[in-house]
Amino acid sequence: MVDFPPLFFPLVFFGVTLGLTWLVAYIAELAIWGLMRQSNPLVTSAAQRLGVVIVWLVGVVIAFQELGVGVDILLLVIGLLGVAAIVALRQPLENFGAKYFADVYAPFKIGDTIRVGDHAGKVLEVNAMATVILSEDDHLIGLPNSIFLRQSVVNLTPQAWKELVVPITLPGSIDVAGFESDMLKRLAKLRVRLDRRYPPVFTLKSRTALATDLVLTVMVRRPEDRDPVQTEVNVRLTEAIEKARGGASETPVAREASGTTP
Repeated sequence: MVDFPPLFFPLVFFGVTLGLTWLVAYIAELAIWGLMRQSNPLVTSAAQRLGVVIVWLVGVVIAFQELGVGVDILLLVIGLLGVAAIVALRQPLENFGAKYFADVYAPFKIGDTIRVGDHAGKVLEVNAMATVILSEDDHLIGLPNSIFLRQSVVNLTPQAWKELVVPITLPGSIDVAGFESDMLKRLAKLRVRLDRRYPPVFTLKSRTALATDLVLTVMVRRPEDRDPVQTEVNVRLTEAIEKARGGASETPVAREASGTTP
């Protein structure tokens, strides 16, 4: 009979738990995508990342318990540090989070003229903390992003209702040109509801090795078409991103076979 070391089975259970955690995280990511496929791709992607992080936190805690390591103090320290960070960074986090939701839901963009409370002017910049506008008397006004979650925003730009702006974040491995071409073909099916004088346009905001940020702008034909078009665009974006991800997964293999350097 083979005598196993005392830590053999705990280590096996530790590895199995991590493996199951990976599987559950993958299933959770797919489930969130399925439930939110009609939502904005930016929100769906953020929800997927949050779900994966939560699953891994729970899985790691259970894995360490299999090793007999007490995690009560670890959880307490993590909780206290999290509370302290939230309290210390409450205002910056509030503005940063509001900027994220403003990117998705705020009915204005850079170049529009807006009115918020007692302030009105042309939007010059939207950064992580504030939205900068230029008033009629040539004064720069910085509006904290959190204000857009508490007050109504009036877009004074003529026919601003026609323009639908959708932010998109793509993984760095995706071929942007191919994605844009595929997405334009999908949008062609919505041409009855779009203003044919202004075809859909992609604008590149930033690009790194990890991600590419784009903005898709489409012009709807009638006010009542805005919500249906937005829903259809979100569905087609999600499908195009998933298709592009599937194609990107094969790219490293093809490069290795051809002997080229990535």
